[in-house]
Amino acid sequence: MAEPIDSVLVVFNPGSTGDADVLAERLRVELAGARPELLVTLRPTEYAGHARDIARETAAGRGRPLIVSVSGDGGYNEVVNGIMDVPGTGAAAAVLAAGNANDHDRATARRPLVEAILDGRTERMDLLEMTLGDTPPQHAHSYIGFGLTPVVALQIEQGGKGTLREVWTTLRSFWAFTPFDIEFADGHRRRIDNLVFANIGEMAKVAELSEGSRPDDGRFEVVLLEHRPKWRQVAIAVRAALRGLGRQPATAEFRFTVCGPMPVQIDGELDDVAGGTAVRVRCAAGALAVVR
Repeated sequence: MAEPIDSVLVVFNPGSTGDADVLAERLRVELAGARPELLVTLRPTEYAGHARDIARETAAGRGRPLIVSVSGDGGYNEVVNGIMDVPGTGAAAAVLAAGNANDHDRATARRPLVEAILDGRTERMDLLEMTLGDTPPQHAHSYIGFGLTPVVALQIEQGGKGTLREVWTTLRSFWAFTPFDIEFADGHRRRIDNLVFANIGEMAKVAELSEGSRPDDGRFEVVLLEHRPKWRQVAIAVRAALRGLGRQPATAEFRFTVCGPMPVQIDGELDDVAGGTAVRVRCAAGALAVVR
């Protein structure tokens, strides 16, 4: 068991549509009432990527701070990567849900965050570590998706969020989707609709990816869906939403090369991968100290 936390830094986007500023202040007031001796600092972000800079700066300091991201999955990803930028840090992480999907909080939280902070003890959680070619690794707390997952996410981002709009956008993306080819080390190619590496068992608010998935077992689940007719794509999505996809294969490392340019989604944030890029995803077992 790690040493207990000795301070709390609450990071939030004041322009968030999820009332992050209100939730951050409420957390500060609740902690001050229960433990007035615990130093709690609020830190609003000022630009894209600022949460990572704040987390890196804090993690590089002394002590055992808890960095709380009042955000959705994307904002929490910035904080996690900022902490991972500082090897050997004593900093821990936590998320207070204030986004759209909030997959990580929903899948991993065991109790109210205030209760977990007052308990003070941390535990270790796995992360996904992705390396694209020779670039520095990127970390994900929940999932990394190639293929249909980021395509749908991009269309939702452009078309707007909200239940009916998201459903319509998802269906439209299914029918317009073009599969991608990936190649393995032995030269074998596979045409895929979707490839998801999951550190948690669910995503997109309702879809259950893998039964029995845990973020602290030293492995991640691989959901690989080869190309199939459109009606089967829809059937799989409905099954994932209604009763889950069942138990999926798990591994500690997965390698492939993308044959053409394709999008990738990392904890809800979108990026592009150039064709011919070698991709390595591994489990960074116990890499992050968390409160949950």
